[in-house]
Amino acid sequence: MLNILLVTFPFFALVLAGYLAATRRMLPLEAIPGLNGFVLFFALPCMLYRFGSTTPIAQLLDPSVFGVYLLCGLVMVAFAIVITMNRRIRWNDASLGALVAAFPNTGFMGVPLLAALLGPQSVGPVIVLIVADMVVISSLCIALSRLDEGEGHGGQAMLVAGKKALRGVASNPMPWSILLGAVASAMDFRLPEPVEQTAWLLADAASPVALFTIGAVLARSQIQANHPMPLSDYLPVAFMKLLLHPLLVLVVGMAAIRLGVPLTPFALTVMVLVAALPSASNVSLLAERFGADNGRIARIILVTTVAAFFTFSGAVALLT
Repeated sequence: MLNILLVTFPFFALVLAGYLAATRRMLPLEAIPGLNGFVLFFALPCMLYRFGSTTPIAQLLDPSVFGVYLLCGLVMVAFAIVITMNRRIRWNDASLGALVAAFPNTGFMGVPLLAALLGPQSVGPVIVLIVADMVVISSLCIALSRLDEGEGHGGQAMLVAGKKALRGVASNPMPWSILLGAVASAMDFRLPEPVEQTAWLLADAASPVALFTIGAVLARSQIQANHPMPLSDYLPVAFMKLLLHPLLVLVVGMAAIRLGVPLTPFALTVMVLVAALPSASNVSLLAERFGADNGRIARIILVTTVAAFFTFSGAVALLT
């Protein structure tokens, strides 16, 4: 267990550093979007391209990993909406709450953390899971969040929101960098050396800056969402994310293997550990954009990020 904590501690310590820097105003809140932009549009796409281009194409096109994980994500979304929806929490808040229950922080935290823990062979399944979360789960939850709009027009609002969500996915550089990396892997293509060295420098910056940015985003959300809220509004969702989600992936994955689905034990371990990650911090930005209760979403993300230092490390100890 100590060896695991020695690996995970620096990752969570960088998140804490970003949180403290923002809360103490060492990092101006106005600078956080710039950090986000650097990670999202420069460093992280280069890191994903590097992993994709150096990973065998068969690992990037694994339908068993995609199907089992996606099924679990859809179950989590449905369960979270049913459990949390009430007179105060309607479709908008329930759907984005369901998104933080099913959408782990794979891009900013999971890729480098799992590569450090399990080796570069873990990257293939992780990239498959990123595609499932970004393309299907997030788009579905955004579409469902629009069902509050207009009596009798929920279906139309959901369709419009679904189209907007898909356009958002199309404008996100992460899926495109994964696709380009997969194509490069299939064609055994390498960038010209000066270009490759530049891209790899940006890729090396992705992990520390992304983790630092997670902490800064959490701090900003806490500062801006200072209204009181009952624990029952957000602690159950945090429990779902950290405990129920990985347990569901483990049970469904083991059942799939017994039924003959070509899912390897190693891939299942990667899937469970991805599910055990804290909630994706960018859901807070989506909540702000779509008018949901960002204070609730921020609390869920903060609780899962803090608690994951212990729960994620425990999951690693049990599975490896």
